[in-house]
Amino acid sequence: MTSKVTYLGNLRTENTHLKSGDTYITDAPTDNNGKGEAFSPTDTVATGLANCMLTVMGIKAQDLNIEMSGTIAEVTKIMTTNPRRISKIEIVFNFPFKADAKHKKILEHTARTCPVLYSLHPEIEKDISFNWH
Repeated sequence: MTSKVTYLGNLRTENTHLKSGDTYITDAPTDNNGKGEAFSPTDTVATGLANCMLTVMGIKAQDLNIEMSGTIAEVTKIMTTNPRRISKIEIVFNFPFKADAKHKKILEHTARTCPVLYSLHPEIEKDISFNWH
């Protein structure tokens, strides 16, 4: 088992990663009967894509002897209705370091092959951009 999710009431869940004991909460968004006081479940999906892309780029950067600390991913999730679902995820990566053309190409390709990206439904539009220092 990977995690345990407990419904706390009032459209809030507590999520526990079993190996580490780390926890976070989710709330329903304000546009869907919630308080919006924490990440919504769909926020975690969109943010998880950025987490995954940064992680695999970080692994590749270690192999290339590149320090990626300070890289920021700005995530925008766009919802649609009928059925209510994520229709688009936009991610803008901002790198605080210089990289040559070869390393940029390698890191961008690595990001676009992360497991979460491959796991998302093909109808979800993914708009990914990379801003290099």
